[in-house]
Amino acid sequence: MASAAEQLASNLNFSAFSKATELKKRIWFTVGALLVYRLGTYIPMPGINPEALAQVFSQQQSGIIGLFNMFSGGAVGRMAIFALGIMPYISASIIIQLMTTVVPSLEQLKKEGEAGRKVINQWTRYITVVLAALQAYGISVGLEGQSNLVLDPGMFFRISTVITLTGGTMFLMWLGEQITSRGIGNGISLIIFSGIVAGLPKAIAGTLELGRQGAISTAVILGIIVVAVVVIAFIVYMERAQRRLLIQYPKRQQGNRMFEGNTSFLPLKLNTSGVIPPIFASSLLLVPATVANFAQNSGSEWLTTVTALLGHGQPLYMILYAAMIIFFAFFYTAIVFNPTDTADNLKKHGGFIPGIRPGERTAQYIDYVLTRITVLGAIYLVLVCLLPEFLISATGVPFYFGGTSLLIVVSVTMDTVSQIQGHLLAHQYEGLVKKSKLRGKRR
Repeated sequence: MASAAEQLASNLNFSAFSKATELKKRIWFTVGALLVYRLGTYIPMPGINPEALAQVFSQQQSGIIGLFNMFSGGAVGRMAIFALGIMPYISASIIIQLMTTVVPSLEQLKKEGEAGRKVINQWTRYITVVLAALQAYGISVGLEGQSNLVLDPGMFFRISTVITLTGGTMFLMWLGEQITSRGIGNGISLIIFSGIVAGLPKAIAGTLELGRQGAISTAVILGIIVVAVVVIAFIVYMERAQRRLLIQYPKRQQGNRMFEGNTSFLPLKLNTSGVIPPIFASSLLLVPATVANFAQNSGSEWLTTVTALLGHGQPLYMILYAAMIIFFAFFYTAIVFNPTDTADNLKKHGGFIPGIRPGERTAQYIDYVLTRITVLGAIYLVLVCLLPEFLISATGVPFYFGGTSLLIVVSVTMDTVSQIQGHLLAHQYEGLVKKSKLRGKRR
């Protein structure tokens, strides 16, 4: 079977893609859905003075608003109907995952399969609505606090803002689910991916313009390209890295038939936590800068001092950023992967790790291996996320792609390409099955 799968994979080419009608429909649906999302980022929210908004946003780009603006594809800077983006849904998903570890009823639902997953998804949607409404109301109050930004401040503006932004988030959540079921790839991830990539051409043009003006030398620009290629290759390698634990299954008898024992592997990803640690760390570190920018007229010296110490490239910022990434890498890995449940499932199906006693000893061994590879995963995340900070300090070039956005782009691209390959393999398997049936009928 393995050799047959490898042979099919080697035959994947443009001709195989051209014959995969279902796959092409899915790709076109995904492209159309992402175009709808991009159009929505240009539809402005009612009641906003665009000139005053541009002036205020130029002062807030260094804070958390700048981060959200990049994830939303510029919708925050234009205060569009999709300004909240898909972030409330991601926050709700993380909250649900945290609650499943402490609430027994949710933990039981997680173990009930498809039915339990539907209930958890419904609760995630409810929490998304609440979070989106709260954030939208906070945005409306913050906009009213800026002079000449809101044309007609008052309760009507706040209500319309809450309805518009919450509705935009719910539409994006529905659009992401449609992409996942009817398109290709993970819909939520692709929406974030398209928002980040949308600003890439402008960033490249800006860098080339700086080179044309002589602000950046050609050698620096070429060096940036080389570093970007090396970092992308490094991310691909580390994201694919796994530690495979050998699992053996003994001989078993079902009825009058005796089945031989077989072996398989338990894959443990080097970076189990994904991009969550950098997102959490960068968001928390940008909060003081955002608060200081909004409260710049308050005359608070300690807040100004803290903001200066936590500026990009500052030693305190680097240390706290690395420490938070490491903490969240271990914290989130402990949430998404439970060695005890994995050991219990292996024991129920008769599987065991050679040399390790089933049950509690297996859980301890899996936890020991997982802890060791998480150390490597956390170091990898720190290196990828801090490299742009060092380059900005050394060269003064305003990099558009930070570590978090680069991780998201590469991870989503890898996932989407693997799903396309999976659909092509399934299409080729279907073709082989049809040919074998036709041959059987002719005989």
